[in-house]
Amino acid sequence: MTERFGGMDWKRRAKELADRVTDPDSRWRDAVAGVARHELVPRWWEVDGSGGWVVREGASDPYAWAKAAYGERSLVIRIGTLHADHAKPDDRTDDRPGDRPDDRPHGLPTSSAAPPHLTVRMLRHARLGAGLPLLDLGTATGELAAYASHRLGGTTTVTSVDTDPHLTDTAGIRLARMGLHPQLITQNTTEHIPGLYERIVSTAGLSAGPALRPALAALVPGGRIAAPLARTCLIITGWKHANGDVIGQVEHDTAPSVPARTGDDHPYAPVLTELFAHARDARGDETGTGRHPVVDLANARELRSMLEVTAPGVEYTYATHDRHRTACLLHPDGSWARATAERTGPPEVHQGGPQRLWTILERLRDRLNAEGSLPLLGARVHITPDGNCHLSRGNWHTTIGSGSGTQ
Repeated sequence: MTERFGGMDWKRRAKELADRVTDPDSRWRDAVAGVARHELVPRWWEVDGSGGWVVREGASDPYAWAKAAYGERSLVIRIGTLHADHAKPDDRTDDRPGDRPDDRPHGLPTSSAAPPHLTVRMLRHARLGAGLPLLDLGTATGELAAYASHRLGGTTTVTSVDTDPHLTDTAGIRLARMGLHPQLITQNTTEHIPGLYERIVSTAGLSAGPALRPALAALVPGGRIAAPLARTCLIITGWKHANGDVIGQVEHDTAPSVPARTGDDHPYAPVLTELFAHARDARGDETGTGRHPVVDLANARELRSMLEVTAPGVEYTYATHDRHRTACLLHPDGSWARATAERTGPPEVHQGGPQRLWTILERLRDRLNAEGSLPLLGARVHITPDGNCHLSRGNWHTTIGSGSGTQ
């Protein structure tokens, strides 16, 4: 592990990153400053000017590599089934004569290096301690395992698991070069998780229901789990009780909505891609004028999470063009909505499919306007051994998981 690459001093970059994402007295400060994060992400995908994905190779542009690796954004390392490690430098999503389909990224992001500030926050939420076996759910680049191994060293067994053998293999090799040796396991965590752990932590969203059962079974009574809730921006934490229930809360904190992948590709990629193409131009089964301005849900995380809890599986897009704002809501059941408006004016709304997604969103915005807040952040969390996640606050409650519905 070299201290300089391409004329850049990585230790200086890592220290600056630590200054930004940790407090001066944080126990994670030295870990962030001591991990050569660039070595974990030698290649990554970025969106180019045409809106397609293009692979970036760090060694060919050390300055861009340093900026990306020691920045505070997520770095996509896999699109569909194609790893950035396996892509050619000129690979992109546009189809050109002579392209081989296997060399081109298709679909949606399926693995990413989490933003360092999120990794640190999730580690803090997990409340790690020396001697407490830790499970990292979702290896990706190995960043979380790196920080945990650096801080806890040989006093704690750090295990990292991922369904993708390339990720566990390459993370193991790259971490070993840093002198870090967590246990790396390739395993579909929705089927089985080997071992028992005092702490379980993830930066990718965990799906409630049957997919969560193996993680709950791997957590010992008295142990703690901390993870985003899949397809929402919510971070849930809780302690496991002797009866198998996990009791905790929705933290007053949010995370990017990144569902944990359990297969080769995003489960809804084909459906959503086709539905988005339809929603961009189609005339809805129902049309009308919306009551609220078009909102970018990426910048309204509590509202977005309430929508995702109310209509589990919903996705969204947002774009601006010539003073016009356009938002689309999509759902794997075939529901869609498109709202377009000039600036903050009343939007023209088109909706189709079994659910009226924009109507659902507007009802939530009515509630937010009337009450000043939504009942999500700080809500009580009760996860039962079947994996169902029950949220409640005051008179509001909902269940997320198999056969669940929001109330």
